[in-house]
Amino acid sequence: MNSKVVIITGASSGIGKSLSEYYAKQHYRVVMAARNIDKLNELSEQFNSMGVENIAVKTDVSNEADCENLINVAIRKFGRIDYLINNAGVSMRALFKDLDLGVIRRLMDVNFWGTVYCTKYALPYILKQKGSITGVISVAGHVGLPGRTGYSASKFAVRGFLDTIRIEHLKDNLHVLVVAPGFTSSNVRKVALTADGTQQGETPRNESKMMSSEEVARRIARAIEKRKRSLVLTFVEGKVAVFLGKFFPSLLDKLSYKHMAKEPNSPFK
Repeated sequence: MNSKVVIITGASSGIGKSLSEYYAKQHYRVVMAARNIDKLNELSEQFNSMGVENIAVKTDVSNEADCENLINVAIRKFGRIDYLINNAGVSMRALFKDLDLGVIRRLMDVNFWGTVYCTKYALPYILKQKGSITGVISVAGHVGLPGRTGYSASKFAVRGFLDTIRIEHLKDNLHVLVVAPGFTSSNVRKVALTADGTQQGETPRNESKMMSSEEVARRIARAIEKRKRSLVLTFVEGKVAVFLGKFFPSLLDKLSYKHMAKEPNSPFK
């Protein structure tokens, strides 16, 4: 049994679920957080059968009290926190001119403030262990994605926040990783918000051609183990996009527009 404790938000599906499964197989003590407690409990039962210590905590990361409770429950149960993986997030698809501003507030509350709240309450315990804080952003946190204003804004904010936390604790042996997956096969696009805040229900992309959430989880775990500061996943939609954004930004603008306009029912058409 590994004595290390990992907290994963957004653990009920997608990358968060895959991360939980990965760490359970490595016999870490796993703390899973999400709003869907039924799905968390299913995972918890699976881990119990494997002999893995774990907790499922119903958590809405946009609620500060829920985030504080998540950390308190983990400490009461295990007495330590080694890794915090801020993975919970929500996406959107709509042009800003058509967007209800409540959608951007929702994205900032979940994606940005959820990371801030969980990090704030976990930080003292992670510092004691000289542990790791990870933020799962997106390539949209490095380059602006048209039709995803609120999403890009929230992910840029997370990157700036965590990069600053890293600098503030340079002498404390705190590890901070910012992960930018490319398009990943998960349910994030199905529950993405439209202009009026309703879920779009179906993905506009071919999920079978995307990197799997299991592969993303493995790469995140390896990056944490190696204490990397950043991880950009996928070559064309990830590394190349970030490169173009630094050195050929005007070209990237045109390519991004063209790429996103190809989506079925694209708001650009």
